[in-house]
Amino acid sequence: MIRHLESWLSHWKVHSRRKPLILRGARQVGKTYTVLSFGRKEFAEVIVCDFERDPALRRAFEGSLDAPGLIRRLEVETGQRIHPGRTLLFLDEIQACERALVALRYLYEQVPELHVIAAGSLLELAVAPTSFPVGRVEFAWLYPMSFREFLGALGQDILVEHLPNREARQPLAASIHEKFLEKLREYFLVGGMPEAVAAYVESGSMVEAGRVHAALSQSYLDGLTKYGTRIERGVLEHIFESLPRQVGRQIKYTALYPEKRVETIKNALGMLFRSQVAHKVSASSAQGLPLMAGATEKTFKSIFLDIGMMQHLCGISAREVLGSTDLMKTFEGALAEQFVGQELLAQRGGSENGHLYYWARAQRNSSAEVDYVIAEADGPITPLEVKSGPAGKLRSLHQYLAEHADCKTGLVLSSANVADMPEQRIRFLPLYLQWNPPSAPTVHATSSDVES
Repeated sequence: MIRHLESWLSHWKVHSRRKPLILRGARQVGKTYTVLSFGRKEFAEVIVCDFERDPALRRAFEGSLDAPGLIRRLEVETGQRIHPGRTLLFLDEIQACERALVALRYLYEQVPELHVIAAGSLLELAVAPTSFPVGRVEFAWLYPMSFREFLGALGQDILVEHLPNREARQPLAASIHEKFLEKLREYFLVGGMPEAVAAYVESGSMVEAGRVHAALSQSYLDGLTKYGTRIERGVLEHIFESLPRQVGRQIKYTALYPEKRVETIKNALGMLFRSQVAHKVSASSAQGLPLMAGATEKTFKSIFLDIGMMQHLCGISAREVLGSTDLMKTFEGALAEQFVGQELLAQRGGSENGHLYYWARAQRNSSAEVDYVIAEADGPITPLEVKSGPAGKLRSLHQYLAEHADCKTGLVLSSANVADMPEQRIRFLPLYLQWNPPSAPTVHATSSDVES
């Protein structure tokens, strides 16, 4: 399974201002697999330090973190020579050795020619923010496999070539559009967790993918309770299982768990967001950039980590999805909204800087909402609706366009084919839209933004 993060890693490898990279993302999204695949293609040797599998490796980081001495100790522990410029040093499960995180600073300052990538599980919960070397590392994020990556895993490379981008004006051939919808139904059930995709590719069975979803759900709960000792497992489990049913709805704490105090629910929800088991979709006035400036902490929605796990936890049957004539109506449209949010994160880093936003009209007693808004580097904010209805019923989108004269086009994603309506400033595009061209990175990466 080829992950498109690898193309970004290739650029990182040769960048003149490269820093040690910390790869972040939820558990089991393929961080280790991707780094090893990239390393074996691009380097003469890959040295892996897995601090959970081999705790003895932690000894190399005891005492002085002076880079030359540290490298000598790592060579002894691993039995391998480290050649800066030829070797990729991969520090996996780094949350199990905080001293290794601190050491990234000295490796960067004293041996900048050495390529270093670190990854770990639940870093946001397991490691204190002060352990991150501010300004001496950069981050990249990995999400579940996108629909395009899923098609690649299925061997549908020719079909991938026909994915439309957001500038598409002409509809696809009906047979190609139907083929995309057929595969999209499969993706709605299998999702993008690499293990579930592999199980489906190998067996062709939705049942096998479902078994992986069940095991992953249990694994996530076990991992969260390991680091969330102040939150009852029962509360975490209840919120974890309730969130998938809330996709597309404004989150109300009391609806998530009526019997518990709001503060308890907030803490559990915050842990799920930090661990990227779920992603907050914040309401924004969208009056200008950044979108964060117009956001409110009180009003938000959420999407789950993965659409396959979402449908599993919601108990949606494969027959319901595979037999649907309109994917937009499946589970009251929540699966489609989940899919679009998940694709935005995987392909373009969300609405803005790794976060998702939607538009909620600020006026009192107004219910106007647009499902997502996305920041544009060279233009106004773009509103994005996930709908199946005709243009005349898109009241909230029309309201947004009326109040934002600088917005040239609003986008509507549906199970319909491409249709351009310039007179209404609206373009209909299929759900399976390709947000980035194939050569573009599918994650966002920034310098360290962790405060000391």
